[in-house]
Amino acid sequence: MTTRPRLVTDVNYRNGAAAVALFAVMAWTFVTAQFPAPLGFGEGSITATIGYAMFDLLEQVPDGHGETEGFLVAFLVVAVVLDAALDGAVMLARREEDDSVVTALADGGRRALGAGAADESGSDPGDAGSGAAGPDAGDAGTDGGES
Repeated sequence: MTTRPRLVTDVNYRNGAAAVALFAVMAWTFVTAQFPAPLGFGEGSITATIGYAMFDLLEQVPDGHGETEGFLVAFLVVAVVLDAALDGAVMLARREEDDSVVTALADGGRRALGAGAADESGSDPGDAGSGAAGPDAGDAGTDGGES
């Protein structure tokens, strides 16, 4: 039987008041902040200037390209994050030695056979109650001796 949720009335209101006060201070700070007018980046190529900054060739940047060294850190952080995501995707998509697929989803400790998780009888190979033998059940019933 389930019970319905009850309203808790013995709470500490100081934490909520502190959160509201912090929100008010931050909102007042952001609303009243004075920023100069945007200047733009000039007539040059931002991408080319980032390339010059990456290889420490800032003395060769043509006039009018502007200052873009600040973009270099963001560019490198995004590159590292995308590289980590690609490495993770490759790791999750690789196959084991016996051609089974490695998945990120939990299957209760059972291994899927190739692309499908059921054998020809339609039952799950790792299901203990089905009587179906899994992929590694070749010598499971023998003790290695002769009868």
